[in-house]
Amino acid sequence: MYTFSNRLRLFAIISFVLGAIMVGLSFASVPGSVEDMKAMEADHGHGHGAGHGDAKHDDGKTAHHDDHKTEAKEHHGDASHGEAHGTEAGGHHDSAKHDAHKLGQLQNKPWAAVYVAAFFFMMIALGVLAFYAIQRAAQAGWSPLLFRVMEGIGAYIIPGTIIMIILIVCSVMHWNHLFHWMEPSLQDPNSVNYDKLTVGKSGWLNGTGFIVRAIIYSSIWIAYSVLSRRFSSRQDEASDNSNFKKNFRLSAVFLVLFLISESMMSWDWIMSFDHHWFSTLFGWYVFASMFVSGITVIALITIYLKSKGYLEYVNDSHLHDLAKFMFGISIFWTYLWFSQFMLIWYSNIPEEVTYFITRIDDYNLPFFGMLALNLIFPLLILMNSDFKRLNWIIVIAGIIILFGHYIDVFNMVMPATVGPNWSLGMAEIGAVLLFLGLFIFVVFTTLTKKPLLAKRNPFIEESKQFHY
Repeated sequence: MYTFSNRLRLFAIISFVLGAIMVGLSFASVPGSVEDMKAMEADHGHGHGAGHGDAKHDDGKTAHHDDHKTEAKEHHGDASHGEAHGTEAGGHHDSAKHDAHKLGQLQNKPWAAVYVAAFFFMMIALGVLAFYAIQRAAQAGWSPLLFRVMEGIGAYIIPGTIIMIILIVCSVMHWNHLFHWMEPSLQDPNSVNYDKLTVGKSGWLNGTGFIVRAIIYSSIWIAYSVLSRRFSSRQDEASDNSNFKKNFRLSAVFLVLFLISESMMSWDWIMSFDHHWFSTLFGWYVFASMFVSGITVIALITIYLKSKGYLEYVNDSHLHDLAKFMFGISIFWTYLWFSQFMLIWYSNIPEEVTYFITRIDDYNLPFFGMLALNLIFPLLILMNSDFKRLNWIIVIAGIIILFGHYIDVFNMVMPATVGPNWSLGMAEIGAVLLFLGLFIFVVFTTLTKKPLLAKRNPFIEESKQFHY
């Protein structure tokens, strides 16, 4: 049986508490009004947002909402005076609108940081569940030694999805303004912000449906995590393979439901931030990111447990296979990213290409840095077969991959929520520490519940003898 070490538990608790404090401070430091925002900018040399091209920002969600009132006319006085006064009034209106827009983005910043980190750790658990289900459905012979590690990571799907649902409910309740399509004025025919595209998508993008679908997705994933772990545990004490067969059938059904629910989830929870934009590859793109992140965490936790004297039958060949998946899915992710980017960029359709223009203009460093982290480093480090058998190289590659895919999620969420006012500061670091602590605590607590060896699995002996 695995014992959760006091040192690791203390690290998880400190990470959680420190992250919670940092997130709390980031919420407390958000300006409450335009006057507060301007005062903060004056104190900090016009703020961080100016450094990221705030003046030129006009995100894809609102670019089409032109303000037709900038040339308002004065109805009293002579014509020349009225025109001048109208222009001046229009200038003040533009300035006020810009300030209000920027204030909303700054107020979104801690919410967006929490959302990115919450989604990132949730998607790791979901990626592991998908990988675990594939191993079960394929009746793979090499991986049963790692099943309990996968089940432990998969257990985080319960708190992970609950947190996501809470964040979604907060958005629907208008406690934040992360999802622009939730703005009521966009569907008000009498509003200058009225948007036909938003109205046209309201059958799908509405608060009630958003929450209901989130609950359905989460229920599917949680049910599989709980039931598959239950059947796996019962198999250890069983005299036949009935529980193994149940897990096989359950995994096959789950994979079908997963492909549907994961695609729909990616449309709702990520793509709808830029609700005018869409990509038919997006579900696969998010899947590749969560899949490689999940496999990477399996490898890192396996190496950690192995270093502490557990998982005695796990050998270099098992880790080599995990590293091959890390390498292969990184290439698959790159293929999907390039396919999406190249087709949109080449066609140069304004409503499509604006998604990437915004990110290249305002997120130049994280946009291209993410490509280097997710493609170049895995390619250089993990292409060599011998390197895949060295634990320290797998750890370095794994940390780089995880950071790269965190930045990938960051790039998908932040441009539509905070515009050019991005940073990797207190809110972002605090949110990562918060959910890292929770993730470690849940996963390693789960690992203490059952023996790390699935001893009655029909393929366990094959897994023990796995060498090549």
